[in-house]
Amino acid sequence: MVKRLVRLVPWLLLPAAVLAGLLHAPAAVRFCLAGAALIPVAALLGEATEQLSARLGPVAAGLLNATCGNAAELIIAVLALRRGLVEVVQASLSGSIIGNLLLVLGLSMVVGGTRHKVQKFSALGAESQMGSLALAVFALLFPAVFFHLARVAHHEALALPLSVTVSVVLLAVYGAALLFSLKTHRHLLGGGHVPGEAKWSTRRATVTLLGAGAATALVSEVLVGSVEEVGHALGLGPVFMGVVVVAVLGNAAEHAAAVFLAWRNQMDAALSVCFASSLQVALFVTPVLVLMSFPLGNPMTLVFSGVEVISVAAAVGLAGLVTLNGESNWLEGVQLLALYVILAVCLALLPAGEALLPL
Repeated sequence: MVKRLVRLVPWLLLPAAVLAGLLHAPAAVRFCLAGAALIPVAALLGEATEQLSARLGPVAAGLLNATCGNAAELIIAVLALRRGLVEVVQASLSGSIIGNLLLVLGLSMVVGGTRHKVQKFSALGAESQMGSLALAVFALLFPAVFFHLARVAHHEALALPLSVTVSVVLLAVYGAALLFSLKTHRHLLGGGHVPGEAKWSTRRATVTLLGAGAATALVSEVLVGSVEEVGHALGLGPVFMGVVVVAVLGNAAEHAAAVFLAWRNQMDAALSVCFASSLQVALFVTPVLVLMSFPLGNPMTLVFSGVEVISVAAAVGLAGLVTLNGESNWLEGVQLLALYVILAVCLALLPAGEALLPL
């Protein structure tokens, strides 16, 4: 009885968050309740996706993870775009990449390293994914670098068609990457990890997936509605709120999964979670949001701020360095976490207007 009550407590946050939104409670209360409620919902979404993936096979699993793995982040971003919070959405996208490569990978290495002195993984698989990630990130941020350095007159008008064109190219590359990783060269990227045996029926997994998605939408509406007020009250700009807060909450399920896999000494799978999630954000989520931003009435471009460009480049560089040799330990995890903390502190102390300036 006590165990059931303990398990029920996190789910009580969901109606509490929705009720707080309906009653227009203070922004801080709405933000805290919605953020806490999003964690068990995101975990359920990840579990339903994993169970359904085991039923449908590896190729369908890749497609399912592409569309559902970042469902919470997509929902949050769409709601934020509808409210005109373009800077928060851009920051959450770059923050998702930074968080996966520094925070999640760092925590995974620390947690796994405390139990296993040295953890080995496929250096070839990590190198292949890091190469794809570096290419995706540079392609994603190229419009920002181009306009910041080229000094093009009226570049704002040119940024929109360029962003749309690059988004279409990235989606095409994402389709090719799925074919490469799940069909023609799956032995390079799979890390020997195969889906576990399905414990749920297909119907149960599908209904749970849809229900968790709907719950995520409700909670995300409350969260997005309070982000701007909370950030303003604390003196924190949209870049910090997007990079540190929204990105972490939107990827809660992936974060927990990677750390759990590292604890069980499955570093190939843990690295795959971190890298694959970043690739999805760069090649799938971001282009989709750019294309969706037009009907929402608040067009979003791929011209990111200078702070975001530098932060993403630093995250990709350090993550690549610590995974080159195919081994990890807790100290390398500490190094990744240290860079994440440094970036977070810099963003917290940097004035909002300065954080949005170009290179």
